[in-house]
Amino acid sequence: MAERDQDFLEFVVKGLVEHPDDVKINRTVDEMGVLLALDLNPEDMGKVIGRSGNTAKAIRTLLRVVGMKHNARVNLKINEPAGSTRFVGGEKETGEGWDGSHEKPASPSMKSVDEAMEDLKL
Repeated sequence: MAERDQDFLEFVVKGLVEHPDDVKINRTVDEMGVLLALDLNPEDMGKVIGRSGNTAKAIRTLLRVVGMKHNARVNLKINEPAGSTRFVGGEKETGEGWDGSHEKPASPSMKSVDEAMEDLKL
């Protein structure tokens, strides 16, 4: 798969943000699969994460499809800028990285990755 997953993520994220030159992606591979750690300008965090994390979920789903095509598990971690704060459940929280752990569970009506791949006929 080389760095196709990294190139794909870079293309998608740079198309969303106001500061594309600040987008940095660190790719690590281990026995669990591929981890793409994303660093970006603090002003662009909301655009990449999206309302209720929907944009980040969509990017993760697309990365899973790219990974499945190459028999690899691809995960995305969005690193929060140093000293940033966020509100979770009405409380202020300082974070090191956004890994989707505060996402709402997927609704049963959402398609599985397999169904999405079948629709795309990859």
